[in-house]
Amino acid sequence: MIIIKIGGGRDINLAGIAAGISELEGPVIIVHGANALRNELAEKLGSQIKTVTSASGYSSVFSDEQVIDLQMMAYAGLRNKRLVELLQQNGVNAVGLTGIDGAVIRGKRNAGIRVRENGKMKLLRDFSGKPKSINKELLDLLIKNNFVPVLTVPIIDENNTAINSENDDITALLNKTFSVQRVIHFIEADGLLEDSTDPDSAVAELSKTRLAQWEDRAEGRIKRKLHAIKKLFDDGAELVNICDGRTENPIADALNGKGTIIR
Repeated sequence: MIIIKIGGGRDINLAGIAAGISELEGPVIIVHGANALRNELAEKLGSQIKTVTSASGYSSVFSDEQVIDLQMMAYAGLRNKRLVELLQQNGVNAVGLTGIDGAVIRGKRNAGIRVRENGKMKLLRDFSGKPKSINKELLDLLIKNNFVPVLTVPIIDENNTAINSENDDITALLNKTFSVQRVIHFIEADGLLEDSTDPDSAVAELSKTRLAQWEDRAEGRIKRKLHAIKKLFDDGAELVNICDGRTENPIADALNGKGTIIR
């Protein structure tokens, strides 16, 4: 099995990825984002997206009810269904699901995000949480009948409420639940960058040990992403590709070793 995680950037080549997936053999699960589309919708609707940084240095979107509504429009709606459409056009019998459909991804709502404001600790509560379990029976049913699941947020919490979660964490949980041969992340860069300000500083290969070192010195959202990638290996992953999703043939590029390979 291959897990393909597609970032939510504006310039990701969804058509090229869909065409490449049609040539893959064996089961595939797709997880996708839509942050650029969400932000565009927020601007059109006059809404604001707030980002908070926890006391431990991890950044995330503050997920109030307005953000969950935007996710349902951008992630679950337009991005998910356009990706399913592209896959169907390439002969891939895709099924688009959020985590709340069939409770396919169940999580636990966060008790709160500890942030430091004006020198004081503050606890912020929102509609966000960690994925805790996968409805493997449902996904197995789809996969065994030659469907390709296309998953995205929101997920469902212990009180059956829609919550936001990190797609990197969802990917890590899927990796733990299934026997995964390879995880491919498509981003808007040539790979993991040694210097975030230098687009030409992509690293060709990285060990699990160096990955942990990178996480220690990283800040913001990339710190959270590196932590989730490290968790993939803690749970038994063998190979992770971080590849440019903007190229003409992103899948072929990944399989040919382009981007950053982590073993």
